[in-house]
Amino acid sequence: FSLVAGGESGVGSADGAGSVARFNQPYGAAVDAVGNVYVADTVNHTIRKITAAGVVTTLAGQAGFIGSTDGTGSFARFYFPQALAADAAGNILVADTSNHTVRKITPNGVVTTLAGLAGTSGHTDGIGSAARFSSPRGLAVDSTGNVYVMSGNAVRKIATDGVVSTLAGTGGTTNGYVDGEGSVARFSSPSGLAVDGSGNVYVADGGNNVIRKVTSTGVVSTIAGLAGSPGSAASSSSTGLASRT
Repeated sequence: FSLVAGGESGVGSADGAGSVARFNQPYGAAVDAVGNVYVADTVNHTIRKITAAGVVTTLAGQAGFIGSTDGTGSFARFYFPQALAADAAGNILVADTSNHTVRKITPNGVVTTLAGLAGTSGHTDGIGSAARFSSPRGLAVDSTGNVYVMSGNAVRKIATDGVVSTLAGTGGTTNGYVDGEGSVARFSSPSGLAVDGSGNVYVADGGNNVIRKVTSTGVVSTIAGLAGSPGSAASSSSTGLASRT
């Protein structure tokens, strides 16, 4: 373990190298193809960039200013952004949690709203601003540019043509634990997402204490953990994942 950037104590929003930099409750991070690290500096309402040399700059947003404005660099506004993902072109996708939107930042800091409507929570599939999200807090991007979003208790998909659909689960506050396909599946307070080269999405299903797998066709299964049983038990499975029958 080593400190890349930020001070061990104290909060703030200072750009600079290494321990000179300051953050305020950063949550999400992503890495681009050349090794730059991007951080959702949540309470500062900004997106920060850390180069391989440890130099921190503010890519978009302005510390202490809440909003939903699209624009370049410090002219853009966010509202408690939490999760990030980087696509193959070097764009950064942002789960702008309290705006209930998904934003996109180009490598030169131009921010646009990819889907959702700022200030309007819900669960509606559609294109662009016609879609609705509920406090999105997990993001992943596959190799072809599809974006996956954890919103409410559902895994949503934003296709490259901008169409938002529900891959698995249900919106709103419907918690549960059900493996199955599409809307039959249930999650409980899921958060983190990851996607593999085959388009399978992996979900940290926090409320159920399990890791779930969602195929590209929306079939949900549990690959590790036992629902309702928190703990720290390892598995001897040769795959490195807890075996299930």
